[in-house]
Amino acid sequence: MKKKKWMMMAVMVLALTMMFGTTVYASGKGDVAGAIEGTWQDASAQIKTVVNKVVFPAIDLILAVFFFAKLGTAYFDYRKHGQFEWAAPAILFACLVFTLTAPTYIWKILGI
Repeated sequence: MKKKKWMMMAVMVLALTMMFGTTVYASGKGDVAGAIEGTWQDASAQIKTVVNKVVFPAIDLILAVFFFAKLGTAYFDYRKHGQFEWAAPAILFACLVFTLTAPTYIWKILGI
């Protein structure tokens, strides 16, 4: 019984692999690298747009929330203990400035 279940599972996996697996051919002479480079050139503009309009703003928003939350907690610690801790807010601020300005230079570094 156990062997039958394993065989059925193996047949099912094999059938799904054959059904959903597709054969990909490189264009013309079998130049796989050329096909990949062509696909990358077509997709890089879309990737750049999505990263600039979705990813960087999402990271900026998260860092801004963390920065202001940490600034608030540091202020309350200052009121309680009399000493303001600058390290965490400074690090978050530096990360926020880095991600706010990243879209202007990151694509030149990556060569896109």
